[in-house]
Amino acid sequence: MPTWTLHGDGRTVAPGAVVKPDERLNAGATIAIGLQHVVAMFGATFLVPSITGFPVSTTLLFSGVGTMLFLLITRNKLPSYLGSSFAFIAPVTAATASAGMGSALAGIVAVGVLLAIVGLVVQFAGLGWVNKLMPPVVSGTIVALIGFNLAPVAWQNFQLGAVTATITLASVVLFSVLFRGFLGRISIFLGVIVGYVVALIRGEVDFTAVNKLMEDGQWIGLPPFQFPDFVSPGTWSTIAMFLPVVLVLIAENVGHVRGVATMTDSSVNAQTGRALLADGIATTIAGAFGGSGTTTYGENIGVMAATRVYSTAVYWVAGIFATLLAFSPVVGALFNSIPAGVLGGVTTALYGLIGIIGIKIWVDNQVDLSRPVNQYTGAVALVIAIAGFVIKAPGIELGGIVLGTFAALVIYHLGNLIARWRKTGADDGGPIVPIGQLGGDAPRD
Repeated sequence: MPTWTLHGDGRTVAPGAVVKPDERLNAGATIAIGLQHVVAMFGATFLVPSITGFPVSTTLLFSGVGTMLFLLITRNKLPSYLGSSFAFIAPVTAATASAGMGSALAGIVAVGVLLAIVGLVVQFAGLGWVNKLMPPVVSGTIVALIGFNLAPVAWQNFQLGAVTATITLASVVLFSVLFRGFLGRISIFLGVIVGYVVALIRGEVDFTAVNKLMEDGQWIGLPPFQFPDFVSPGTWSTIAMFLPVVLVLIAENVGHVRGVATMTDSSVNAQTGRALLADGIATTIAGAFGGSGTTTYGENIGVMAATRVYSTAVYWVAGIFATLLAFSPVVGALFNSIPAGVLGGVTTALYGLIGIIGIKIWVDNQVDLSRPVNQYTGAVALVIAIAGFVIKAPGIELGGIVLGTFAALVIYHLGNLIARWRKTGADDGGPIVPIGQLGGDAPRD
């Protein structure tokens, strides 16, 4: 069983100090901060299954289980919550529409297995090869194109409840600039609450499923499980759409580890391979039983930065509580009642933010966009994704995310080979930097 050293008096954190991963506060403070982490992850974690049609309670279950598994595999040295990843939304949506939910789950499992393999390689060989494969201009492009590729999905939902969607979107933006601290960081979650209230007033919420479960007394019950389909003809062609997600999860996990190491102790970086392995295994298990793929959460880094508590003890509390919460069918049905207008408003902001995170990677690394190889790496890939380019062949269909990722990798690496040969201005890249959460407190004047 994991053990922690009591930090100070167990109640307070001295100015300039932090509660390290192997330390803890007293039981009351640990439980309270753990529940705060659940609140922080909840908004984003329930949105992914709500958008893709996955069972919310199942996703919540494997989010909690995945978090505890992550803590075990990283030997209780890396604080992190594994929530559902937005990088899966586009391929899951496309796969479900073309080949069914089973094929989408097969894609999630494939991503998990591949990520776990990458984690093992990183654990023994280091991160150098990842940095060379995905320098900032490439990693930023891949993250951005995944967000921008989802724009049509946001518009489809927006049109189904334009008034509610507009109010939801406006609320998200308003809360992000109105509040400081924790409330500012959960502006998306607060926007969903406002949108849901508006939808209630406008009569857009259907409580039929919720009422039936309450009448039947089904407050407690097992989440619904679904299983991947690896035998249908369309499955293997849809799996290709999921492969670029691996690159995003690598960047997110590496960024998370580096972010925590910067704020606590550089020795945390030694957990990078284990973090990738743990997220890969958690994603594999989730996909195997009907849950969404997982990733480390920037929202929870925000909570740690605000509280200066990096204790892994609080994440055990969060993982256990999320797991218990998943065993309430009423809770799952309540989240499934969120109408399209609310989802349309919040995803308009959310998908755009995913794109902006990619651009932030360019800015943080001072990517030289005067170099043609960098210009075309981003330009071609983004247009392919935004326009939704598709290549169809017998038994296979490649969409915008796959083609955009392939274009970014080929243009960058082949273009640099030619540029070095011709001495026309190659870009030799650099390491992947932390992908931080957006928003939060601006510096005071």
